[in-house]
This record gives sequence, C-alpha cells and structure tokens, in this order.
Amino acid sequence: MTEHELAIERRIAAPVDAVWQAWTEHLPKWWAPRPWTTDLIALDLVPGGRFATTMRGPAGEEMTGEGVILEAVPYERVAFTNAFAPGWIPQPQRLAFVGLFTFEADGDATLYRAAARHWDEETAKMHAEMGFEGGWAMVAQQLEAVAVNFA
Repeated sequence: MTEHELAIERRIAAPVDAVWQAWTEHLPKWWAPRPWTTDLIALDLVPGGRFATTMRGPAGEEMTGEGVILEAVPYERVAFTNAFAPGWIPQPQRLAFVGLFTFEADGDATLYRAAARHWDEETAKMHAEMGFEGGWAMVAQQLEAVAVNFA
C-alpha cells in the first residue's frame, strides 16, 4: 500500500479468467454502484489507450470520466489514470488518481484488489469522504455477480 492509497479487497467466487472477462468485456454491468448505470465509451487495454465512461445517477446526474490505460497485463492487472487524456495530455482533475486492479488465482476463486492511489493526503481524504470504501466494495460485489456467470 502506498502512502495515499485507498483499497478494497475481495475474494470473488469465480476463477481469474471469468473475473477478467467480466472486467474487460462487461464493464457497464458492474462499474457504477447501483442504482447508477454506466455507458462504456472506450476501453483500449494498451498503454496509452483510452478509458472513458459516463455514469448516470437516478436523479439525472451524469459524470463522464476520461483517462488512459497505464498498464494491462491479461488476467493479472489493469492500471489507469484520469490525470491524462489520450495522447498523454494532462487534464486537471479535482480527484486525480491512479486506479490499480489486480486479479490473483486462489483455487477456484480470485483474490481481487481495487485501489485508488492519490498524489496527496487531501485528495485521498476527499475520495474517502465521497464514499470510496462503500462504493468500491459494492462495485466489487457487482463484478462478482457478473463473473460467476462465466465460471
């Protein structure tokens, strides 16, 4: 764990290949905590590839996130940041972070870890106060519900 990291860990009752498939091919089904929904705009799993979503809330809220993939190792990890737009163009963010998702085989299950690494304590605290732990834990549960269909 880095100094300004928030993370959740979960043992998902599906093998790594099923969790990877759910993560990479069915992201709109689990990315936002319900009742929010997600439209996937782009997920190009190569360094510098575009990662963009629009999340919509039940009261008409809309939040588009734009970033780039930093690393994608199939069945092991995905890292992205919202600090850059495609083409390595810096983009100011109120909540800039690096998202790091890891997948580790544990028998017929997967040890899943989702982390948000922040540049400073203030941003990490703001993310925590926005409901990081509850939101990202709910999203991991939703990911599991999708992944078990591919097990």
